[in-house]
Parts: sequence; C-alpha cells; structure tokens
Amino acid sequence: MLLRDTLASAISRLAAASVPSPRMNAELLLMFTLGHDRAYLYAHPEYQLSPDEQKRYDEALTQRARGIPAQYITGHQEFWGLDFIVSPAVLIPRPETEHVIETVLAHVARALPPARPLHIADVGTGSGCIAIALAKELPQAEIYATDISSAALEIARANAARHQLEARIHFHATDLLHGLPAVSFDFVVSNPPYVGESEEDQVQLEVRKFEPRDAVFAGPTGLEVIARLVPQAKEKLKPGGWLVMEISGTIAERVHPPLAGWSEVHIVNDLQGIPRVVSAQNHPAKNDSAQDNH
Repeated sequence: MLLRDTLASAISRLAAASVPSPRMNAELLLMFTLGHDRAYLYAHPEYQLSPDEQKRYDEALTQRARGIPAQYITGHQEFWGLDFIVSPAVLIPRPETEHVIETVLAHVARALPPARPLHIADVGTGSGCIAIALAKELPQAEIYATDISSAALEIARANAARHQLEARIHFHATDLLHGLPAVSFDFVVSNPPYVGESEEDQVQLEVRKFEPRDAVFAGPTGLEVIARLVPQAKEKLKPGGWLVMEISGTIAERVHPPLAGWSEVHIVNDLQGIPRVVSAQNHPAKNDSAQDNH
C-alpha cells in the first residue's frame, strides 16, 4: 500500500477507536516504523511500504487502538529537548514537569554563584528525566537520584549513559531519601505520586491502565507521599536549601499545611494556569545565607 493511503487508513482506524489526536498518533507510529521524520512522510506519499513495514505498522496501530500509550510502543519520549528511553516501568515524562526544571534554575540564578558546586536529590526519579535535565543544565551539580523500583532505575541509568551524564548522577534503590550518603543538599526535587485514589475516575484511562500505579497514586488523599517526603527533605537540606515538587491543582491548597515552618512557599502555575510546582525554602541559618553555607 502507498504511504499516503496507509496513513489515511491509520488515521481513520485510530479515530474509530477513539484514540486522541489520531493524525498525530498515526504519523508518530509511522515515523517509528519507517525510521524517518515527519517531513519524509509528506515528501514521499508514493512510497510503497514493504510487507514487513506494513506488518509492523499494523501491530503498532493495534497496540495504540487498545490504549497503550504511543511512548511505550516506540520506547521513547522527549523531555527538555532530550530523548528518553521509556517503558511501562516508568511514568511517561510530560511537558508540565519541565516547570520543575525551570523553578530550580530560577532559584540557582537568583541566589547562587554560577560556579558553586551543587548537591541535588531527585526523589522518585523514574526515567531519570529530571535528574538528567538538571545535570545537563547545571554542570557544577552532583545529583543523587532515588527510586523504589529497580526496573525504573535500570531505565534511568540507561538514559544517563545515553546522555553521557552517568559520572555525575548517583542512582540509589531506596524509598524517598532513606539511606543516602551524608550529604547536605542544596535542592531536593521530586515529581512524586500526588493523585488521590478518590480521584481515580478523573484520571485518563490510558494512565490508569498502563502507567505504573505507584508513580501516579499516592494513597486515599494524594498527599501521603508528600507528607513523608517533606520532613525527610527538611532534614537533608542545607539551611537555605530548596524543596521543589510537582503537584496538581487538586492538592494545591492542601499542600500548605505539610510545609508549615518552611520559608518562601511559592506555587507556580503551568501554561494552562493550573498549579503545577511548589517550592519551599528550608530556613536559612541566622546571619548566614544559602550561598555561603556549604
């Protein structure tokens, strides 16, 4: 079948299966099957798919029509301009999480000397996207990335190696910040599970069915993991250090009580105006500042 006809048929097939953005998905899976970019698809409408290419494309479409996220089919997702390997062992990196990176970089630019060494903990690293993006942007940073899932850590290590950052990112299989070396951190960052089980019906079916449940749901209220992480972060952070976490609009108001006793508690909205990132500062030492305390 010609490429243009194959693509048109795929779009109709995905639309009939109620797959969101059927054209985008059909194109993405065809690019993955052929190993070419989108420009190639439109420059070569007369290309004749081989029987093997047609078979592989049909298999990918069948998986997508069943609801399997395209990222798990292709094994890749872009984040912060970088390509990440993903699998069903890790949460798919999302554009909204880039606000975590932006928030950390803003704090660094505002308060810390450019060349000052930094120690950062990334809690629940998953694919490693936050740790790797920060390592890329902050060459002076040494990063400790934790996850309770050994399968997720395998993916994160592979991503760090692909981006040649494995020397500056130390991976630890542990729950939150337990058992890390005796390091005082400048930043503790996390995209923790923050969805309450009572909100399950509001979560996209694809997320509920295919993404790792422990990376999405925190417990009955959505605050369970954050409530455990906050005191651990306070203990591990330097005076003046920052805790930066992704949150949802649902828990935005309820995240303030766990952060009582912290300074400079701010919430950043995403591009849709939804509360997305909370940052809070560990109290600076008296007569001292974050940049001098190291």
